[in-house]
Amino acid sequence: MAGIYVHIPFCKQACNYCNFHFSTSLKLKDEMIAALIKEISLTTTCTEDSDLIVTDKKEPIETLYFGGGTPSIIDIKDLELLLAALHEKFIFSEKIEITLEANPDDITPAKLELWKKIGINRLSVGIQSFIEEELVWMNRAHTATESLQCIEDIKNAGFTNFSVDLIYGSPLLTNDKWKKNTDTIFEKNIPHISCYALTVEPKTALNKMINQHKKEPIDAGKQAEQFILLMDWMELAGYDHYEISNFAKPGMKSKHNSSYWQGKRYYGFGPSAHAFDGKSRQWNIANNALYIQSLKNNVIPFEKENLTPIQQLNEYIMTSLRTMEGLSLGVVEERFGNKITRQLQSASEKWRLGGKVFADDKRIILTKEGKLFADGIAADLFF
Repeated sequence: MAGIYVHIPFCKQACNYCNFHFSTSLKLKDEMIAALIKEISLTTTCTEDSDLIVTDKKEPIETLYFGGGTPSIIDIKDLELLLAALHEKFIFSEKIEITLEANPDDITPAKLELWKKIGINRLSVGIQSFIEEELVWMNRAHTATESLQCIEDIKNAGFTNFSVDLIYGSPLLTNDKWKKNTDTIFEKNIPHISCYALTVEPKTALNKMINQHKKEPIDAGKQAEQFILLMDWMELAGYDHYEISNFAKPGMKSKHNSSYWQGKRYYGFGPSAHAFDGKSRQWNIANNALYIQSLKNNVIPFEKENLTPIQQLNEYIMTSLRTMEGLSLGVVEERFGNKITRQLQSASEKWRLGGKVFADDKRIILTKEGKLFADGIAADLFF
């Protein structure tokens, strides 16, 4: 079964580090919801062999993810309209995982009850830090108090499946403060955590302020140290490090995010949203106004790239190496042949000897140290 990602491109304010596509104005919100519904209705569906066709038969889906932006700022009626449109086009599996990204300042007991009532059964909460000075430094809209309160509200509303985002590696985050953040995760018994190194992207406010010497630059060595500490602490607390940036208690992995790393098919709706069917990927135009105007004319504004067999292989190398299961040589041999498999084994040998990967005749898996170099190792193994 496939997954679906719906992009809601609105936020209350821009975080200093953010380079995602969104608007801080809700002026076009109603038109955007209408455009999203139109795109859903116009979208073709996939057969099992990934050939795109137009069909009246509804396709089953197993995950649905409302991301952004900040989906938690739109009205419940808008979410209901989107869900209704998706139900018209797809069959929701009995055990479907429906995730809503939310910020702490949007979460209230009343909203939680409404989200639950319409079928949201998983939340992904953008906390980033439990430390007030860090939140101010990042220009987050919520406070540390709201970060803690929203977790209690989520639990009281009966949500047992939820995730929290944290960021490490900012100039203000000492190792002791990083320990305080992760200890809060353990104390609150949070089932899933996504952790990201603070990245300075071009054209962001943070990049500009660093260049103007208004903020300290990022220390890559400190980030690596805090990532290693994170891995150690999460392991001791019993969390599975099932993907480079993601940790979960047993049985609490994100089904939706896992589908990306497993190379499963997924649809993407909304400006800048991506879709993938195993053999091709496509992405919508990022401009909100142009996206809306195109859909008013019954046109989905997307570009598409058909992947060559070698590109499909590199895609598999990149995604599989990020997971705790690693790269399956059996899968490579089945899909790409024995010659490619032997070349891959040979290319990975230097990384095995350097202690960066574990490799045998079945799998190539990153070691704890190797996870610091995941992107570089994957790129080195590309064909």
